[in-house]
Amino acid sequence: MNKVKTRNLLILAHLFLASFLAPSFLMVGVTGALDLAGVEPSIEDSDILLPSDTRLDPDSPTLKQDIEAILAARNIHLDIESVRSRDGRMTTRPTSRTFVRINQTPDGLQASLHKPGLQYALMELHKGHGPAIFKTYQIIAGIVLFLVIVGGLIVGLMAKAYRRKTLGALALGTGAFLLLGFVL
Repeated sequence: MNKVKTRNLLILAHLFLASFLAPSFLMVGVTGALDLAGVEPSIEDSDILLPSDTRLDPDSPTLKQDIEAILAARNIHLDIESVRSRDGRMTTRPTSRTFVRINQTPDGLQASLHKPGLQYALMELHKGHGPAIFKTYQIIAGIVLFLVIVGGLIVGLMAKAYRRKTLGALALGTGAFLLLGFVL
């Protein structure tokens, strides 16, 4: 394959991959910028009243099923993939959808239901707290982002008309990254 055909194939792959994963790239950029800018996401919280004799063992191998049974008794049915348990605080996952937190306190269990707004849900997806299948999608998106950037650089360097501009922009971007990230 000659240089022009190789470049055209790289451009096509670059455009397809960038377009296909644009929603993921945009989500990461927008949610990251909103978080860094201090824009607080909305979430609707409500208490769940539990009988005082309700018990949970955070180290139980059946913790997910135990929580599902407690919630079902309160007529709350969620799609729980897993439970994150740390220091007596249990959170159902994914947290990009309606989820529950249960805290062990000296007075017993305290539970609350959390319904995330759009920004909160997107932030949770960004952090990898979404459904397991979305985590796999994010790993692929990260790999593809790397390939899109490297592919774009290769295409820019292959075209004589863009070689200097590509190198100049790469040098400027690398300098800004290093200066702002590690010097100032």
